[in-house]
Amino acid sequence: MIKPVKGFSKLSKQEKVSWIVSSFFKDNASAEALIKRYWNDDEVLQQLHDEFIENTITNYYLPFGVAPNFLINEKLYTIPMAIEESSVVAAASKAAKFWFDRGGFKAEVVSTTKVGQVHFMFSGDKVKLNTFFNFVKPILIEDSKHITKNMTKRGGGIKSIDLVDKTNDLENYYQLHCCFETLDAMGANFINSSLEQFAKTFKTSAKSYSLFSTEESDIEIVMSILSNYVPDCIVRAEVSCPVSELNEDEGVAPNEFADKFVRAVQIAKVEPYRAVTHNKGIMNGVDAVVLATGNDFRAVEAGVHAYASRNGSYSSLTNASVEKGIFKFWIELPLALGTVGGLTNLHPLVKLALEMLGRPSAKELMKIIAVAGLAQNFGALRSLTTTGIQKGHMKMHLMNILNQMGATADEKIQIASFFNGKTVVHSDVVEKFNQLRAL
Repeated sequence: MIKPVKGFSKLSKQEKVSWIVSSFFKDNASAEALIKRYWNDDEVLQQLHDEFIENTITNYYLPFGVAPNFLINEKLYTIPMAIEESSVVAAASKAAKFWFDRGGFKAEVVSTTKVGQVHFMFSGDKVKLNTFFNFVKPILIEDSKHITKNMTKRGGGIKSIDLVDKTNDLENYYQLHCCFETLDAMGANFINSSLEQFAKTFKTSAKSYSLFSTEESDIEIVMSILSNYVPDCIVRAEVSCPVSELNEDEGVAPNEFADKFVRAVQIAKVEPYRAVTHNKGIMNGVDAVVLATGNDFRAVEAGVHAYASRNGSYSSLTNASVEKGIFKFWIELPLALGTVGGLTNLHPLVKLALEMLGRPSAKELMKIIAVAGLAQNFGALRSLTTTGIQKGHMKMHLMNILNQMGATADEKIQIASFFNGKTVVHSDVVEKFNQLRAL
């Protein structure tokens, strides 16, 4: 039986590896060799990666691919994508090529406001609390100037601070609801530092506020934290063309394609079971670019799915229509991103990705990522409503199947040739592989 380890964080990297392999693996040598195989030969670069998180023992690789030919607002991009799932990069690239000849993608940032909250409990007179808030609000802003002055100089900073009564939801619960503009920074540290200063000033000022009773002056600050729900940090991307130009799918008339495509989006609008998978496909594109550019894909995921539920039921993030012979397909996403700070200044591949994109501002990156999500959804719906999703997906997945079976380079060539033009089914691949091995 494995015993708890004491002082693990204080062990050297080698000591951590030694404990891991001796505690959990039968073949210690093979396990340690595998762990070390993913270390970078450049010791400085490896140390950089080691220090990104705690208790690092090795690196975990994801493929870093690119999807070229994205025409966005008349500017051509090659979009970097970090993802392990087959067919995602191929689908994005195919959608980019399709829309390149039809005017490309249009994108705009609608708003960039981010939110943070100070959550507190107050059991006293609501009228006196409101009076106190009006008194303390300018002091909150003044006391946080040492944090906000640089951001304010660049055109960002605090946009608003409001007192919100949440006592109908939870007894004695109130919040300071604060809005921020963080420009090209994602802004988490800036927002959280500002909120913690607000909380400190709010509590201290309450202690000496003359209208409060002794009990009322003892406000309980529960926590101060930004929100990853950013419904006022919105980007919109769209494509459109005459229905007659939807003519690349053999055996499917353009008007039939358009009508079926719109119907598929409408189903995702009203059916949550379909909407979840529909939106997961969008996030295949979004997350891949978010990760490649060093942003927080967990925060983006949480905010996006909350936004998809904003009307009381989980629904599609994309929309489609046909009006007066014009097909239109669009998306609106809440995206809180940064192109300065965090990993964007540290991770070499993140810096490479941002340079590949022309060193975009946060707003420009919002547009690029929204387009990637829209392209991914277009590719998925195009397959679903024409050939079916498995034909393209399993074709891309073929190499994964063959690698799992230990196929040689020559066997991969022969099997890929055999399945060219056919729908790839796992059992059929196994059967063909076994036939080759039996020869």
